[in-house]
Amino acid sequence: MVLATEQLREKTAMDVREAIANENTPAAAQAVLQEWLDHKEETEGTRERADKVTAVVEAAKEQCPVCQRIYDRRDCLVKRSQWIFGGDGWSYDIGYGGLDHVLASGANVNVLVFDTEVYSNTGGQSSKATPTAAVAKFAAGGKKTKKKDLGRIFMSYGYIYVAQVAMGADKAQCLKAIQEAEAYPGPSLVIAYAPCINHGIKAGMGCAQREAKKAVDAGYWHLYRYNPTQEEAGKNGFSLDSKDPVGNIKDFLMGEVRYSSLKTMFPDTADAFFDKTAKDMEQRLEAYKKLADK
Repeated sequence: MVLATEQLREKTAMDVREAIANENTPAAAQAVLQEWLDHKEETEGTRERADKVTAVVEAAKEQCPVCQRIYDRRDCLVKRSQWIFGGDGWSYDIGYGGLDHVLASGANVNVLVFDTEVYSNTGGQSSKATPTAAVAKFAAGGKKTKKKDLGRIFMSYGYIYVAQVAMGADKAQCLKAIQEAEAYPGPSLVIAYAPCINHGIKAGMGCAQREAKKAVDAGYWHLYRYNPTQEEAGKNGFSLDSKDPVGNIKDFLMGEVRYSSLKTMFPDTADAFFDKTAKDMEQRLEAYKKLADK
């Protein structure tokens, strides 16, 4: 869909250039068309510029055949906001190759991942997004390997905008990340912490936003933004937006059945698993701090 839209908009841009060079196009219309051409990839004001172009080509289409073509394709004048929505099972695991191909292409597309840390829509199977110690289908004794760091993988490309957000923890940071991803003239990936029914939140799903805040406060989930345009300006592109943990990560884990059930089923080994989970998250935080201090 993105590639098709780009092709149609480029064809429209070719017609706009032809109309500007056409002596039958009124001077006032040429100025409006040039303004659109100069700013066609900018989101801000795109609707207003499209409306202006539509008005002038409609008025000039009788004397200017190319203006008729632009008018017929007027739905391509607005810069579209194109997003791909997916779960973590798709993005971290079974569909990772396709996601990597799309983001690595450099196309101006945005991806929002709902990270539930498990295959939520197919029954709660463990995936590469599942952290150590979490109980899930195919990991009934707690997952033994650490969670894949999808964000850091894509940051390594150097030209992909990447952010991790949790709306319940910081709504302003979440909105800023989405705005920056939309504005970035290239591929963007926003990974959102998404509590789900498979977590077994003891406070209930009605407290999902509060649970997301607890995850960030405990250092279980981290908020950050990586913007390649900052590096192009000679600045550090990575911003660690969450503060040092203030809660106890084990207390957070015990608030969800996917972790607390491990303590019930395997009391002799559960604490060692939980220690590894805490260590994994601490190591991840240290890696982010090093990126922020560059």
